[in-house]
Amino acid sequence: MQAVCFSTPAAIAVLPAGRLAGPRAAVCARRGATPTVRAAAAAPAAAVEASELDFATYIAAKNAAVEQALSDSVPEMYPERLHESMRYSLLAGGKRIRPCLCIAACELMGGTMETAMPTACALEMIHTMSLIHDDLPSMDNDDFRRGKPTNHKVYGEEMAILAGDALLSRAFEYIGRNTPKVVPAERTLRVLVDVGKCVGSEGLVGGQVVDIMSEGAGADEVTLETLKYIHAHKTGALLEVSVTSGAILAGAGEEDVARLGKYAQLIGLAFQVVDDILDCTQTSEQLGKTAGKDEAVGKATYPSLVGLEESRKIADELIAEAKGLLSQYDPTLAAPLLGLADFIKNRQN
Repeated sequence: MQAVCFSTPAAIAVLPAGRLAGPRAAVCARRGATPTVRAAAAAPAAAVEASELDFATYIAAKNAAVEQALSDSVPEMYPERLHESMRYSLLAGGKRIRPCLCIAACELMGGTMETAMPTACALEMIHTMSLIHDDLPSMDNDDFRRGKPTNHKVYGEEMAILAGDALLSRAFEYIGRNTPKVVPAERTLRVLVDVGKCVGSEGLVGGQVVDIMSEGAGADEVTLETLKYIHAHKTGALLEVSVTSGAILAGAGEEDVARLGKYAQLIGLAFQVVDDILDCTQTSEQLGKTAGKDEAVGKATYPSLVGLEESRKIADELIAEAKGLLSQYDPTLAAPLLGLADFIKNRQN
């Protein structure tokens, strides 16, 4: 594909003043901390570890309910092959970050897991659709996802495409049909609209298109602004609506919805920065998918543009800002969202 120079909207998250966005920098070796620095960092590190434990505890408490709800959301039925393909990817495991974000935001704003669960399942259906389609030979052409053969390797390309399509349409039906009737209709309608927007040309699909057009483009053509646009739309949009939809279903005010949306934008960008780092530092076995794919196809990434150490700094700053937005909420209720932020920063796959 011919390289194209992109002009993109303003980035959701802006680099601190003085950061250079020059040509692709050599990936730097990570420097070890001195004993003094390690000692000074011990207390904050312990706090982060506790935060991650809070998130792990929350996930463990919700996981059984989420997995059961996902299984119930796509029953085994005729045509069997299609539904088997849908269930193969939907129930293939994973971190379930989007459902947990939706539930946690709903609970933070005074709602319940039962209120958020249909939307939580729908968001995971959409995420699964995006993974199935992303792995296709015409897209990223990947053979493994979550440590298992990708959908098209098991069921064929035609069935994989149709399974993704079916999951996408099922998601909207599921929100509309299964959201508890005690939730005012205007809230459910707003969630449907927001979810629809986040998947389409102004969200996930738009980010995917710019990502495809950026492959093989030169360092002077794909800038940090372009990369931020890709990440904010391809990955961040679905994370953002996961949080805001949970808050909306609980009846949150506009100020809270906006604040939580900003939190999600920041962790969404941090998630992808960390993903870029892991792609060039972890093995395929550690990741559960093919490592080094971005470099192999000439994709711009944060490490390729600013270096590995600078990428880590950017991720740290995004996470710190995101956690700061939650400071005015009850720490106990906000613990899952705080823990998720730390989990994203420190994840290894």
